[in-house]
Amino acid sequence: MRRWIVTFIAIALCLTAGSAWVYFSNQKVLAQSFVLSNQVFRAEFSKGVSKDVLEKGEVYVTDDKNARIEADFQLKNNGKSLEISGLSNGKYTLHVDEKFSLGKSKYTFEVQESLPVVHSRGELEDYFKLVMSTRENVVTEETMEMSAAEDKSSGTADYSTTNNQVKGVEEADIVQTNGSHVFVISENKVVINNIENPSNMKQESKIQFTESFYPSQLLLKEELLLVIGQKNMYHTLEATDSAPRIEPDWESMTGVFLYDISNPKAPKLIRELASEGYTNGVRLKGNMLYIVSTIMPRYWAMEENDDMELRPFTYDSKTDKEAQPLDYEQISILPDSLDGNYTVITALNISEPLVNEVKTRSFLGGSQELYMSTESLFLTSAIYKNDEATTMSKRLWGPGQLDTMVYKFSIKDTIVDFVGSATLTGTILNQFSMDEHNGYFRTVTTTGNLWDQNNPSENNIFILDETMNMVGSITGLAKEERIYSARFMGDKAYMVTFRETDPLFVIDVANPTNPKVLGELKIPGFSNYLHPLGEKHLIGFGYETSSIVPVGSKEPIIQTEGMKISLFDVSDFDSPKEVDTEVIGGQGTYSPIQYDHHALFQHNEKNLYGFPVTIYEKEEGQEYSSYKQDGAFIYEITPEKGIVLKASLLNKDNQAQQYEEWGTMIHRLIYSNNSIFTIGMKEMKSYQLDTFKETGVLSY
Repeated sequence: MRRWIVTFIAIALCLTAGSAWVYFSNQKVLAQSFVLSNQVFRAEFSKGVSKDVLEKGEVYVTDDKNARIEADFQLKNNGKSLEISGLSNGKYTLHVDEKFSLGKSKYTFEVQESLPVVHSRGELEDYFKLVMSTRENVVTEETMEMSAAEDKSSGTADYSTTNNQVKGVEEADIVQTNGSHVFVISENKVVINNIENPSNMKQESKIQFTESFYPSQLLLKEELLLVIGQKNMYHTLEATDSAPRIEPDWESMTGVFLYDISNPKAPKLIRELASEGYTNGVRLKGNMLYIVSTIMPRYWAMEENDDMELRPFTYDSKTDKEAQPLDYEQISILPDSLDGNYTVITALNISEPLVNEVKTRSFLGGSQELYMSTESLFLTSAIYKNDEATTMSKRLWGPGQLDTMVYKFSIKDTIVDFVGSATLTGTILNQFSMDEHNGYFRTVTTTGNLWDQNNPSENNIFILDETMNMVGSITGLAKEERIYSARFMGDKAYMVTFRETDPLFVIDVANPTNPKVLGELKIPGFSNYLHPLGEKHLIGFGYETSSIVPVGSKEPIIQTEGMKISLFDVSDFDSPKEVDTEVIGGQGTYSPIQYDHHALFQHNEKNLYGFPVTIYEKEEGQEYSSYKQDGAFIYEITPEKGIVLKASLLNKDNQAQQYEEWGTMIHRLIYSNNSIFTIGMKEMKSYQLDTFKETGVLSY
């Protein structure tokens, strides 16, 4: 009896907050409770239904006056998906006839022109109570993938720029340069080094931060340096006669410090911003700065503290003395979200950083992966759908079916507006699995689990229109494998999957309504990151693999070996080829380029590509590889010559070490004019660009 009461309460709460599973004896339904007027209403059935259901009126919609509505009903996905279009703004009820359940089911939803805002604390409390009720009986295990990868921005200046995914959209990194100076994050400070004379580099100044702020990323725009990191910030809690508070009087926030560096010897702090939560992403488009943070509020403490603050905190040194909670009017609940986390999006035009106003909006619906084009911002959130029949033992080992909600926002100056959302089957690996082109959103996903025979993995590509309605897809690719990397290049998509071999798929997405697989290449190893080399070649950075039979076993297993660079020729889309390879070191060898695309060095004119590397090798008689050396490699990579090693910039002072040391490792490579610089946490070196001869060293 208690279970049915809990279910009833959960369903009632869902009327104001997204969507929920509604349980019947024969059918399980997932339906939206809110939809924008430019989107279709969707309902998902656990079991497929036939068109007869619609023709006989066993599933229908009524308006707020209980009158049946004429609309366009379409069944898709073998009868498991129902789409309803042609509804004007208003409140409606979806009816599922008693033939599909123990009694007639009604599910209320609303069509509106725009995303409504939260009006009161009570609405937030209802939402978080619903989140808690849906999580009480679900045991899941989450795995976080480290995101990586992007396309080098081109510029007219003769110095390095950050390796960005989208041209015109700058991403933050641990190192920045303007050609004359290098700005480096070194532990709890930012070091500003003069590199105008590479043989006599000088530290001109440093920005030292307190223990309450830890810098992690930098952006550079002309004479403005932005330092991004995590900051503990205090706020005042109002006195109360209630029980002692569980919530602390400080918040972990994403902090942004804006410095005037017109005089690099004396950087001047001109403004400070902060938004609660950890940093999900920072982007700079022209003069427009966008900061996205994610926070899990302490809603579980509501029972102990009735007056605890449920809203995110923000801070702007221009207007605030301390962190302040957002106004309710700045908060919206995203449709179909029971994530329980906040996403905070902050926008500022930095053309006049002292004067311009900050705009902040917060959305209930957490964000995991982030992709931003020049027109839109896309955020993803995981959806767990555990089948009732799933045993507890299986739930302990895996999260059941994991799907993804994708939210789209338009970005115009400081105005960030919600456009629409879509539920996609499977998980999205990282930002390179997403792309926007000519108004269409394209993405690749993996469904199922790699080693689960009951729910084997397979891969998909989905294409959605400007309002996030599905227009094209391919499903069921590379069964029993998962995606390791992807890259969209105009009308083509490239996808690497892996289990025992590395299939590289070439997919034609020129016609959004009819994507087609053109070619497939199977080779040993896999690529974690794909980088374009013109329009007809790709460079893959990943691992070599081998098949071995363990002692006492008859079945072979696949194990990773050294780091692998592959050059792919995709000029013949139907028959891609791996035309050259390079394997570095043995098992355990790695480079940050395999999980962080910003680590890629590129000199376009000289066709040079470089990256930091840590080398492990197995000596004769050893069972396992051991640490040998670290440093950086630079290659010339062209379609004509293939992959040619040009320089091994290895640290000779640490050859006797038994393991790598973070402080002495090379983390980035940049160039300026005729010099290359290797940059670590405590030291940078300069080399001649033509001969790679060392010319200078600077410790800091």
